[in-house]
Amino acid sequence: MKIKKIIVLDRDGVINIDSDAYIKSADEWLPEVGSIEAIKALKQAGWIVAIATNQSGIKRGYYGRKQLSEMHLKLQQLLVPERIDWISYAPYLNEDNSPARKPSMGMLTAIEQRFGLCLSGAPMVGDTLADIRVAQSKNMKPYLVQTGKGVKTLATQDAVLTGVPVYLNLHAAVEAILK
Repeated sequence: MKIKKIIVLDRDGVINIDSDAYIKSADEWLPEVGSIEAIKALKQAGWIVAIATNQSGIKRGYYGRKQLSEMHLKLQQLLVPERIDWISYAPYLNEDNSPARKPSMGMLTAIEQRFGLCLSGAPMVGDTLADIRVAQSKNMKPYLVQTGKGVKTLATQDAVLTGVPVYLNLHAAVEAILK
């Protein structure tokens, strides 16, 4: 039996260019350099690719679920003939204390249930402390990228970053993961 390989990616700042003003439409949603090629490489190597993304802009009223769906459709169209296998998002604020919002594990648990897989040992690529913390909570292998909030995250020198590999961007992280 072939073992399924699964990877979880954060979205904003990892797959697409992030903005402190929030990405509010498909027009504003622009891929990070090399991210589409990186995801295609994962898919061509047989990986299941899932996204776990906090999307508090919905609750803040900056955009709606329709606009979020249009952003994800744009991503899927850029990947043709490949596809993202699963997208989980949490439309909540930090103060909502939602079990779905990273660094809580709700989205990762949903991904495990969807694919009938345990994420322990699987890679997760993110740009924030929340991404690293949730990956570690699930016993995953976290990777930090310097795109998005990655440089600011590194500057915190938080102890949670000890031993976490750091890459320029998703493309560089995926190259290392596929080696």
